[in-house]
Amino acid sequence: MTASDTRPDRRKSYHHGALRSTLIETSVALARAGGPDRVVLREVARAAGVSHSAAYRHFADREALLAEVSRYARAQLGAEMRRRIDQTDDVLLRLGAVGAAYIDFALSEPGLFRCAFVSHPVAAGDPPAAPSTDDAAPEPFTILGQVLDEAVHAGLMRSQRRPGAEIAAWSAVHGLAVLLVDGPLPDTPPAVAFAVDQVLTLIANGLLNQTDT
Repeated sequence: MTASDTRPDRRKSYHHGALRSTLIETSVALARAGGPDRVVLREVARAAGVSHSAAYRHFADREALLAEVSRYARAQLGAEMRRRIDQTDDVLLRLGAVGAAYIDFALSEPGLFRCAFVSHPVAAGDPPAAPSTDDAAPEPFTILGQVLDEAVHAGLMRSQRRPGAEIAAWSAVHGLAVLLVDGPLPDTPPAVAFAVDQVLTLIANGLLNQTDT
């Protein structure tokens, strides 16, 4: 018996489904630390303690794995948006809560935020390519649309303004989030609060009936 025969095998053995979950969890951890650039199959396999060939049996390429991380990130963002809007029945406050949750998520989880929309099959109208890590997770774009529908039903927005309103609102909030996370806007609490108030006021003035002349 040679020394190599007695050397412990450092590779882990996983049940088929468990390895897929482990690879996703490992990818999420790497994405949290460094964004989408850290989600590389070889690096993920190494961090999970398996061979890269084992990882390729579950994900055809990096894009397939990144799609799962992206879906997970959107699920986390959607859950935070839902948690915020569930705290009030006031439609105007619910609309503001959606935007505030989006900004807070971007600042608290910049790595996941950068991954959230690198793959977006649901928003694009295509079915998911693989089972989600959380099939019941609400899509952020869907949540925004639901709150805007509530604004119409509550008489805060004209029905003629509703088509495409989520595009305008989303663009403004997402743009602010990127400017805060990646610069050049300052991200001190007072500066963030001021910027969020400015953008949410702009959205309300542009979409809601209270500013009609």
